[in-house]
Amino acid sequence: MTAPTLVPATELAARNTYRMPNESAEYRAARNALLAEEIELRRHIERVAVQRRALPPGGEVRGNYHFIGQHGPVDFAALFGDKNTLVTYSWMFGPQRERPCPMCTSLLSAWDGEACDMEQNVALAVISRSPYERMQAFARERGWRHLKLYSDANGEFSRDYHAIGKEGGDEPALNVYTWRDGVIRHFWGGEMGFETADPGEDPRGAPDLMPLWTVIDCTPEGRRPTWYPSLDYPG
Repeated sequence: MTAPTLVPATELAARNTYRMPNESAEYRAARNALLAEEIELRRHIERVAVQRRALPPGGEVRGNYHFIGQHGPVDFAALFGDKNTLVTYSWMFGPQRERPCPMCTSLLSAWDGEACDMEQNVALAVISRSPYERMQAFARERGWRHLKLYSDANGEFSRDYHAIGKEGGDEPALNVYTWRDGVIRHFWGGEMGFETADPGEDPRGAPDLMPLWTVIDCTPEGRRPTWYPSLDYPG
């Protein structure tokens, strides 16, 4: 199918009729120039998504993976439920941690509110190496209601799919799997880390999965280089 011819972003931006109270001509010119870039960004995000969806079949999932969930032991196939696509997030809450990673927790707190919507389309599983009861206790403390939590019973899944670092510590990992024609395969996983980070920036994927940063990126202060979410705040 032939891709549609797109109107140049600058032309679309020129059609913009938004005006804010008491804005200057200088502001409007700069804002429309930014709008053109935002349109290009939206288009680039969609081009990347199309390229991602066109990936050839990934590696078959063959590991001896065992998990403990709300209803006891399950195998990897059970994580799919009635869906043929599974999204897993490896939560940095290994047994060596007294408390879970604040960044992972911030992300998952947002996802808890979206989990019911996500699961209209795909299965979603949050996995860590802590015992299930420990994960569930923290979820109750945090007020999570919808995320499906699983303990990686033997650690093999975490090792194979990059949720354990070279020194044995936790790493965050987002992975997507498909179940087609009776075969479970890895489809896509986040692969941005310190090796792919730009100067002066923390390693992060694109598009960013955290609503927190998406909102902060819209502010004049932007991301403060030394600030990260915490599990608790004073006051």
